[in-house]
Amino acid sequence: MPKFDSQRRKIVLAAAWASLALAAGATRAEGKHRYAAIVFDGFPIFDLRPVGAKAEALFPGKGAALTAAWRTRQFEYQWLHALSNSYVDFRTATDDALVFACRSMDIPLSDADRMTLVSMFDALGVWPDVAPAVAAIRRAGLKTAILSNMTARMLDSGLAEAGLSKAFDAVLSTDSIRSYKPSPASYRMALDTLRLQRQEILFVPFAGWDAAGAKTFGYPTFWVNRLGAPAEEFGNEPDGSGRNLADMLAFAGIPAN
Repeated sequence: MPKFDSQRRKIVLAAAWASLALAAGATRAEGKHRYAAIVFDGFPIFDLRPVGAKAEALFPGKGAALTAAWRTRQFEYQWLHALSNSYVDFRTATDDALVFACRSMDIPLSDADRMTLVSMFDALGVWPDVAPAVAAIRRAGLKTAILSNMTARMLDSGLAEAGLSKAFDAVLSTDSIRSYKPSPASYRMALDTLRLQRQEILFVPFAGWDAAGAKTFGYPTFWVNRLGAPAEEFGNEPDGSGRNLADMLAFAGIPAN
């Protein structure tokens, strides 16, 4: 009888140690990275600087001010259309915003210059740190996606131009649901497509308002503040911020090489 008890204790202890080892291994595997996916807004990926340079070339001495006024109205028009149930796509809002910005600054805008500036959004280049950062994310085994207010055509053509058409697991345009970030329905697109929970996705915005919107939705958020803009006064803050995608990789615990 004592011998049987001793053997049983050994079996129970062995099973317990096996369970602990499995649990520890699972914890290490799950803790290797804090997230299962990195989801980007369009503009941490696509570089808008050439648009500003072109505006300056067309309207010397006024390019920076025009670009700032244009960008502000561009998003204000999107939100106005969404809230008033009069949806137009990103390209149309961009076109209308340029016309208004030029009119507000008394800048004559020819049809040719208007087309030149707006059409630049159809094939934007990418920031220099995008390709190596996305490669690092994929090496780490995380999913990658873009969730943008830009149209699918803009996103697809820009990625094709950069040779990154296959670099993302999903490329999502809010145009497909006729809405815009920061609506909750827009942010939910990434959850539905990637089949993940909020806490498993690190959202990477370009604008402060997008950082505030994503954080309000419940995403862990790293703001790639490439322009050094002030944070929004919105009652929440991103979980992290930096000036480039290398900073984002460090925050997420993803080796750059």
